[in-house]
Amino acid sequence: MPEASMQHPDDSSQHPDEFSQRPDEFFQRIELADLHDTERLGRWLAEHLPGGSCVGLVGTLGAGKTRLAQAIIAAQGVEREAVTSPTFSLLRSYAAGNRTLHHLDAYRLHDEDEFLELGVEELWEDETAVMLIEWARRVERCLPAATLWIEMEWTASERRIVTVRGHRDPWEARLAGLASEFTSA
Repeated sequence: MPEASMQHPDDSSQHPDEFSQRPDEFFQRIELADLHDTERLGRWLAEHLPGGSCVGLVGTLGAGKTRLAQAIIAAQGVEREAVTSPTFSLLRSYAAGNRTLHHLDAYRLHDEDEFLELGVEELWEDETAVMLIEWARRVERCLPAATLWIEMEWTASERRIVTVRGHRDPWEARLAGLASEFTSA
């Protein structure tokens, strides 16, 4: 990966065409009014993410990536106080019933090799696990083709616009009710 793209802290700005939809892609934009909506989105996603999912969380600092990951993990039954940011540890894993949730943060990684050294390829072998990766654009080439991308951005009114995208198969059918649960943006 080019060094310049590894240094840029705003991973959404690296993809100027990120909101153009490809024909084979599921695409949904919603608006979150406040932190309560972020928590609600996390609970909704937790119900709809199958085992083996990889979720790439994208956005600037403070956009809500960690808050959303915490909400998803807590909705799976992990005590909220136990769910902390993996910014310095890079990877935190949580047992939740019959599945494991892996929460990774690629912000401090120097390159994709360092990401792979975390053992992510072995983590993907667990078909019941869910992987949540903050700053995922930094390691995009290492992620599965079926990664679900969640891009978060602030608006001038302190609301968040969330773009959810991924291959139509498997995401379109699984996430079809998203628009009816939240305000479309």
